[in-house]
Amino acid sequence: MRSNPFLKALVLFAFFGIPLSINAQNDGLIKRVWNSVFNDTTSIERPKFIAYPTIAYAPETKWEFGVSAVYVYYANRDIKNRLSEINAFTFVTLEKQYGLWMDHALYSDKSLWFFLGRVRLQQFPLLYFGEGIDISGEELAQIDAGTISIRERVLRKVHGSLYLGFETDFHRLSNVTLNQFTSEPFETPTGVQKFTNLGLGLGLVFDDRHNVLNVRKGFFGEMGFLRYDDGWGSDFEFTSYFLDARYYLPTTNSQVLASQLYFSEVQGNAPFTQLSLMGGESLMRGYYLGRYRDQTLLAAQTEYRFLPFPFSKRWGAAAFVGFGTVSDGVKNLDLSKLKVAGGTGVRFLIFKSKDIFTRFDVAVSEDGLGYYFFIGEAF
Repeated sequence: MRSNPFLKALVLFAFFGIPLSINAQNDGLIKRVWNSVFNDTTSIERPKFIAYPTIAYAPETKWEFGVSAVYVYYANRDIKNRLSEINAFTFVTLEKQYGLWMDHALYSDKSLWFFLGRVRLQQFPLLYFGEGIDISGEELAQIDAGTISIRERVLRKVHGSLYLGFETDFHRLSNVTLNQFTSEPFETPTGVQKFTNLGLGLGLVFDDRHNVLNVRKGFFGEMGFLRYDDGWGSDFEFTSYFLDARYYLPTTNSQVLASQLYFSEVQGNAPFTQLSLMGGESLMRGYYLGRYRDQTLLAAQTEYRFLPFPFSKRWGAAAFVGFGTVSDGVKNLDLSKLKVAGGTGVRFLIFKSKDIFTRFDVAVSEDGLGYYFFIGEAF
């Protein structure tokens, strides 16, 4: 391989925003910050916010400097409501790349409405390996592009924990440049150009989780579709179907067995960035997002969590394994070609009153190691 894109080291140069050196003048401020993070004594119903700087390095980006933040709250400050969360991450690299990521799961009072979505705004390199499960391990090209991706669900409770609602997905690629690595000819992927796609659809969601960042028990299931059509401004016409099922089983007061099954199917002429993608920081950790891509994806993972250890009040860990494959259609899914990834990680209870951990995971796959640092569990 030209380089190993999975070896992305991340360093907290100021752990949760706290300087490593303290002088007498700033002692009072540092103590207040320290207590607000590590000795969280605020009442459980009060909203909580934290931000901290990060440094990362990857061969395709060089040094990356960023800020991560999370905001959590209960609607009407009523702890009987489900915990709402907004996660954000912004970065800039020495290669003049930049981005803003934002994820949210917001519940109204009595969970009558549920808003679930994510935003990705970035000028960032996309590594392309080809399509299908039988591709080699070599990157064929690096595609530098500006990406705007906004996925949103607006869901209304219909009964108990069952929600029905509107789903939309906006995806735009601009400032596209393809840098080929191999001297061998290969088929240029669909969508290596400026384009805009808008998907509209419906989703059915069952969700009885109380804390989406650290689910102790419960079930989350989503099934739905998105239609991209030139009738509402899409440059490509295709339909995406998806199923996401997650189950959380408490085995002790502080240990959880979490499992997830994910399926997606794309029918029609979809660009390479909107095919079914395997890898990333949540599902199939250890693989670069899009390392394997095609019309159809089937993947599953399970994770055992110690939250926290029996002998510690703040430290815990998790071990996980995932299996997945892609194909050019459901009929051609070949379970004998499943890819495997797994690993382990440490957990630290960052918001004690809200039961929220930060995680650092190390995953291994046939492509090497992957490192992941985030607030909240992977799924």
